[in-house]
Amino acid sequence: MSGFRTMSLRLRVFLLLVLATAVVWLSAVLWIETSTRAQVERVLDARLAEAARMVSSLVSDHRVELAAADGGAIPLPHPFRFGEGYSRQLSCQIWSLDGQLVGQSDGAPDGQLSTGDTEGWSDSVVDGEPWRVFSVVNADLGLRIMVGDSMAVRDGLVHDVIEGLVLPALILLPLLGGLIWLSVARGLAPLERLAAALAQRSPADLSPLPSGPLPREVRPVREALDGLFDRLSAARDVERDFTTYAAHELKTPLAGLRTQAQVARIAPDEATRDAALAAIETSVARTDRMVRQLLDLAEVERAEIVAAPCNPAALIAATLTDLQPLAARRGVTLRCEGPEEGSEQREWLTNGFLLATALRNVVENAVLASPEGGAVVILWSGHPGGGEITVRDSGPGIPEALRDRATDRFVRGAGGAPGGSGLGLSIVASAMERLNGTLRLDPGVPGQRVSLVLGEMRGT
Repeated sequence: MSGFRTMSLRLRVFLLLVLATAVVWLSAVLWIETSTRAQVERVLDARLAEAARMVSSLVSDHRVELAAADGGAIPLPHPFRFGEGYSRQLSCQIWSLDGQLVGQSDGAPDGQLSTGDTEGWSDSVVDGEPWRVFSVVNADLGLRIMVGDSMAVRDGLVHDVIEGLVLPALILLPLLGGLIWLSVARGLAPLERLAAALAQRSPADLSPLPSGPLPREVRPVREALDGLFDRLSAARDVERDFTTYAAHELKTPLAGLRTQAQVARIAPDEATRDAALAAIETSVARTDRMVRQLLDLAEVERAEIVAAPCNPAALIAATLTDLQPLAARRGVTLRCEGPEEGSEQREWLTNGFLLATALRNVVENAVLASPEGGAVVILWSGHPGGGEITVRDSGPGIPEALRDRATDRFVRGAGGAPGGSGLGLSIVASAMERLNGTLRLDPGVPGQRVSLVLGEMRGT
């Protein structure tokens, strides 16, 4: 079966058409054989009955001289006198009602054609050969007239008809196969031209395929390929922009590092050197965060979606522990408000890595956006139909004009947090999309509310 799947489309269609043609042809032969046999039997049965009644009438009219009691043959008129090749096609026997053979036609079998006492049709075996017999009783003369023909003759007639159909077909089958092969090749020519056009294209050529008349079945393939080329072109543009933006964003802190290192080296006093070292530390932290976020973004986009039980309380606690040093340096308080004791607290069936990556970036953005003395509050709730984690900060919030583009890469507001890269929310959006969840941005009073909503959640 695997070989059939891997063979060429032309050969596959050819074999299917040949198989379908053979099935139809064999079905026609079987139908014709059955129909012909029924027609032949009906006609020959009618001939047997007609012949038997004719002989009975001739005997009654004394137009046939019966043989002596010793069983000598009687001369019979048409239809029992045939050429040599038909000497046993139709046979007649005349018996007395007390079981004596009165007469028979030339070529009739030695045994009695029918042993039954009734009139009408009967099937019998005489001398090992099957016969079809019609009997007529002439009560006035005390005779039983039997006319029969060999079933082998009937089978021969049907065989001749079928042979007349099969032999020409066997001769024509190779010609039919050649015509099917040429027809399949001609029918698949547009697809082969499309394949040749694709094979000649440069990898950098993502323009639509040339327009032109195509069969209806091939048009969806061209449209799907044009759609694929359009998506690949868009993805390539995004990757090109991403590379450009990343290079630019990395270049800025690296240039600052070099400048501050030069300042520290030639600093005339301790205060100037300390300021330069502090600036170097800030640049290193910013570069480190950007590199980490770039790695997070790449990992999120290629991570396998494998669902497993995830404890939301433990995940939030681990995130807060990881970001506590950053919050302490900025003078920001981290606080978690989960479900009350005894309420629905189930493990979520989700991808822990993607959810943890999304939550870390949201909380980190909230810490950087909050002023000194501010607070970042994490609220979460779960129920059998879903789950939600909301992060609320005390910063200025996302400007209204920027909210629609907040999840684009490298987008930062004019009043954004220092050291931000503009990648955090794009990482979150990508992770939630792969989790089949939703990222919701709502203005707070004050600050910003960012919610991670999971649509599919199960208890364990």
